[in-house]
Amino acid sequence: MLKIAFHPIYNHPLPAGHRFPMEKYELLPQQLLHEGTCSGNSFFEPTKPNDKYILAVHEPEYYYDLVNITLDQRAARKIGFPLSEVLVEREVIIADGTIKASEYALKHGIAMNIAGGTHHAYTDRGEAFCLLNDQAIGARYLQKMGLAKKILIVDLDVHQGNGTAQIFQNDKSVFTFSMHGKSNYPFKKEVSDLDIALENDANDKTYLKLLKETLPKLIDQQQPDFIYYLGGVDVISSDKLGKLGMSVEGCKERDRFVLQTCKNNKIPVMCSMGGGYSSDIKVIVDAHANTYRLAQEIFF
Repeated sequence: MLKIAFHPIYNHPLPAGHRFPMEKYELLPQQLLHEGTCSGNSFFEPTKPNDKYILAVHEPEYYYDLVNITLDQRAARKIGFPLSEVLVEREVIIADGTIKASEYALKHGIAMNIAGGTHHAYTDRGEAFCLLNDQAIGARYLQKMGLAKKILIVDLDVHQGNGTAQIFQNDKSVFTFSMHGKSNYPFKKEVSDLDIALENDANDKTYLKLLKETLPKLIDQQQPDFIYYLGGVDVISSDKLGKLGMSVEGCKERDRFVLQTCKNNKIPVMCSMGGGYSSDIKVIVDAHANTYRLAQEIFF
């Protein structure tokens, strides 16, 4: 059975007119249940993990400034959400969703987190709607528990995974691969183990050709025993923050290729959702739902 992390806290209230489409976290599980892609038993509710798993990735001073809401105003502004105890609790619970989904992926081949993909969070700071780096926390958890040794992070959000690149910059046990828009945020990129920067308006053909040439080679070279997949849907042409030219079908084909490649190579994969900022919320939800539809089709 496909296991999916979800908690009502994921849909966090924001000021009117805020550009982040927070309601997608409530609408996506509703859609998956409505269409029968999954059942109520598929969902599990994460809680708060032990702080030590978060502190394996994030600096104590930064983490406790978040928890105590004592982060300085400049650092808080970079996060892009009004800082509050509930917001920090949300991020901690998202991290636990990724930890627990990683364990389910080891059992079932795949597992999902409705939220997450918070790849702009560095060891010592947050940026761009990201406070804690959920996939980095999951990766460290698996390694510390002896559940995985070599991990590959496949980050296909339209924005470079700058925080993830920084966290693992001197660590050969976690290989970071980011395929993103060249002229998009972050404007000062970090250095991942492999970066592929795409020109504006890159279409399905260009994108998929590069991905299909790259991912199988990476797996052959790195021989990972676990993969984290960040499947942002902000690669599609209607995305307000994206700048690429992919169709929803092209985005679905991207997901199909990644998930099928993981299955063919018998490598467990944990999926966090990442970004999606199209004006029409239905487009965002449908594009995200495709990832779950394919997970169900390919693995179960």
